[in-house]
Amino acid sequence: MFCGPDGGGGNKLGVVQDGASVPGQHDRQAMAKELGYSETVFVDDAEKGAVDIYTPSVRLPFAGHPLVGAAWLLARAGVAPAALYPPAGPVPTWVEGDFTWIRGHVDWAAGRHPEQYDSGAAVEALPAPPECTGWLYAWAWRDEAAGTVRTRAFPRRGDGIVEDEATGAAAVVLTHHLGRALDVWQGVGSQILTQAQPDGWVAVGGRVSYA
Repeated sequence: MFCGPDGGGGNKLGVVQDGASVPGQHDRQAMAKELGYSETVFVDDAEKGAVDIYTPSVRLPFAGHPLVGAAWLLARAGVAPAALYPPAGPVPTWVEGDFTWIRGHVDWAAGRHPEQYDSGAAVEALPAPPECTGWLYAWAWRDEAAGTVRTRAFPRRGDGIVEDEATGAAAVVLTHHLGRALDVWQGVGSQILTQAQPDGWVAVGGRVSYA
């Protein structure tokens, strides 16, 4: 998920294609914790696009990484719903070239705090995790004119995800904050493209590989 141009980088995603096989929130949370990915998504109805998202410790109403991945996987399986439906609301999805896109609202990504640093080197030098608590999305311009940024993400939930390799929801918050399209380079080598849209909506796109 959110792989670089050469297929490197990216963030692993757990997908349970038969969500009905794990019907309860308690069991889903336990499975997400056991898998240990930054997110695991349960597909409850592929044709209708109904999905449910969990980190190892919490259920999420919206998250870009699992929604892009689920949209890509459903399209690969020949289903390709026009929208996915996590708890937050309808999330349109589409494909442009190598990128699978979704659109979400900034209000659905509350709690992720973007903090600007002087340089990409300063972002890269951060310990994992930085001190204090709460969600930190550290970023710096690589090329402001081109809209390219260097980011790292630290959920700081105490659930084993010390650093999140690629986070679509945090990119939504940063894109809305800056009010412009971004080319986000996060973690080891993940790439996320975004487009700022009216009324707090943001499109998020990424490449996906399947293993």
